[in-house]
Amino acid sequence: MRTDPRHGPLVLLLLVLTVVTGLVDAVSYLALGHVFVANMTGNVVFLGFALAGAPGLSARASLTALAAFLLGALAGGRLRELLPGLRGRLLFVSAAGEAVLLAGCTLLAALAGHTADAVRYPLIVMLGFSTGLQNAVVRHLKVPDLTTTVLTMTITALAADRAGARRLAAAVWMLGGALLGAVLVLHVGVPAALALALFLLSGVAAVTRRASAADPAPPWTAPADASS
Repeated sequence: MRTDPRHGPLVLLLLVLTVVTGLVDAVSYLALGHVFVANMTGNVVFLGFALAGAPGLSARASLTALAAFLLGALAGGRLRELLPGLRGRLLFVSAAGEAVLLAGCTLLAALAGHTADAVRYPLIVMLGFSTGLQNAVVRHLKVPDLTTTVLTMTITALAADRAGARRLAAAVWMLGGALLGAVLVLHVGVPAALALALFLLSGVAAVTRRASAADPAPPWTAPADASS
């Protein structure tokens, strides 16, 4: 996959966020009661199943995740209004915010576990909010073929268009994140999976902060409309 000078390291950084998505959805589905915090299509489907009485699914958990995701997306839209066109700064602030939420999740899971509703629902809310924020910000970064959370259209385009290294990379990195997250949840523990997601988010925040503070700033931090 060649480097795109218009987007610089944004392609790699968004692939890292795609891994984070796989990690947190592995945590939410395997440990928080069969609910997604990033894949809202799956949540809507699960909600329908739960309302029909399917065992092992919770309508309340799905609704909680949906509401948290929407609030996070709303915050991401507001953040974009506050930082119009500043792609590097926008990604830094959102990644740093996500890292704070993941730090809270990691600490909460380590100290209180994740099975009781008093802990499970705050984890769903924080994780759902963080992925909603991420999704809204990534949308405004305008890097083609990289959404970090949704793969249905990406995989469809990959097959229909028969091209797109980014599309293939997005699917592979999501798979890798989900696989790694599942291994950590099942064999090490929920805090380990959350800690890895926190580490990756912190890396994204550090890279974008350094680039945004550079003088002159790299071209890829320019307004999104000018770089797309």
